Amino acid sequence: MVTRSFPRSRLLGGVLTLTLVTQLSACGTLFYPDRRGQIEGRIDPAIAVLDAVGLLFYVIPGLIAFGIDFATGAIYLPGDEYSVAPQKLQEAIGADGQIDQARLKAIIEAETGRSLPLDDPRLIRHQGSLDQLAAFGLRPAA
Repeated sequence: MVTRSFPRSRLLGGVLTLTLVTQLSACGTLFYPDRRGQIEGRIDPAIAVLDAVGLLFYVIPGLIAFGIDFATGAIYLPGDEYSVAPQKLQEAIGADGQIDQARLKAIIEAETGRSLPLDDPRLIRHQGSLDQLAAFGLRPAA
């Protein structure tokens, strides 16, 4: 009589793999990808606890999770919500379609009363292309 333990060990291996991947990719980065790019703020206690759980079970992946969350800014709570009308932001776009960083910073500071460190090296900048806009059904308007 042969017993099959293959499915049980496969299930256990899958759970272990999922746990390690979750810890390696950091909780804040997985749960709140919209927070990436923040460079300061209050630390989200829920994300800090989840990253700390990784330290309890796996020290190295837990440290990596904390490192990734701090590096991407996903561990920080979002600050107060501020918004600027898109028409105002159009003033920062030059005739060649490039964004004038100094003008953008001045507009944001005048509208929200907050000074953003647009020249901070930790700031994550996203570049796009016309193909990416077309994939979302958007047209460029500069």
